[in-house]
Amino acid sequence: MARILVVDDEEGIRTFIGEVLEDEGHNIVLAADGQRALDALAKGSFHLMLTDLKMPRVDGMTLLRRARADHPEMEVIVLTAHGTVEGAVEAMRLGAFDYLQKPIASPTELRLLAERALERRGLKDTVERAGAMASDAGEERLTWGDPAMAPVVSALGKVARTDATVLLIGESGTGKEVAARAVHAQSRRASGPFVAINCAALSDNLLESELFGHEKGAFTGALQRRRGRIELADGGTFFLDEVGELKPELQAKLLRVLQEKTFERVGGSQALTADVRWVAATNRDLAAEMAAGRFREDLYHRLAVFPVRLPPLRERPADLLPLAEQLLVRVGKSLGKPGLSLDDSGRAALVGYGWPGNVRELLNALERAAILADGRVLTADELILGTGSAAGPTLLDGGTLATAEKSAILEALAAVGGHRKKAAERLGIGERTLYDKLKVYGIK
Repeated sequence: MARILVVDDEEGIRTFIGEVLEDEGHNIVLAADGQRALDALAKGSFHLMLTDLKMPRVDGMTLLRRARADHPEMEVIVLTAHGTVEGAVEAMRLGAFDYLQKPIASPTELRLLAERALERRGLKDTVERAGAMASDAGEERLTWGDPAMAPVVSALGKVARTDATVLLIGESGTGKEVAARAVHAQSRRASGPFVAINCAALSDNLLESELFGHEKGAFTGALQRRRGRIELADGGTFFLDEVGELKPELQAKLLRVLQEKTFERVGGSQALTADVRWVAATNRDLAAEMAAGRFREDLYHRLAVFPVRLPPLRERPADLLPLAEQLLVRVGKSLGKPGLSLDDSGRAALVGYGWPGNVRELLNALERAAILADGRVLTADELILGTGSAAGPTLLDGGTLATAEKSAILEALAAVGGHRKKAAERLGIGERTLYDKLKVYGIK
């Protein structure tokens, strides 16, 4: 997760910001004034700093200048009291990403602004949010060596050199965001931003504001103008994950952007444009969604100019063990346990499992095993797959995959009191995938 430095001499505000961002999974360091912030920066690097402007000893503007000089890669959000926006504007001229007025309107406003700042820094190339499958573009990449992936890799390489809109189709956890990043990295836009949004992660109102931005006063809490993610993606690639979750009204607005290349911020009337290459992804059957009247046919044809299906992990057996080895490198770094490996029983357990949650589930399983293991060699006993018990006895006893999968879902639901989102997290699969499997197995 991201390392974030929060600097404010007001303890209540400092603690509030820290708790909100810590709940998002980030590593938070608190500093009561600018000098303590400089001390923290001297000891280590941060991805993002939020700082007040008026503080004792070293003020926020001085801190900003020092931070931009010594840590130019770090994004900065300044905090300013109502009526002192001029200082915040000056801070932005010095390189601050944006400003946030105090009192902070809501935790949501804080979370969204922090997320935007982290995205601009390119943090999603190196930081994996819970349940996300973004790959570190500078280090290990997902292995695509199985023959089933050869036509996929070839197709992505060819389409990357164009500006054609790509629709990535595949189950949850198959690496659709990694594929989108591969398209971006091989395109003429590689030096531009890669901006992603998960259409299932936000409410309709928040999603519209995130996509298109909003004007000051457009709705309660809109204290200043915000650029949307489409604007932030100008010159680069915009990735619409889980596009099948868009509601009809937003489908119509997205269609207009794709057709006319223009849009307006929420609450605004000025026509805006952005030079964006579009990549979308879905784990839904959009043909069935169109037949049911839940997805617009005209939007589908705009998105599916170049459709690519990503096969699930069970159709890529040659990728499984090399991929596990790559992911163990990542897990070892995050847990401070370098040199992780699998013994023969661990490898057999992985091969004998069906991986309904695909690569995402594999990563979760390896991380759990690494935490449980006393040493650095992981065995079948530490690999808790699907049912919550050791993989070997559960999956290699001759039972069918469907039986094991249904049992795993029932046990996960029971363990969390029927809470479906928590059950999906426990199983290492997406919430939408869980809902689909509940229908398949008739689980109420």
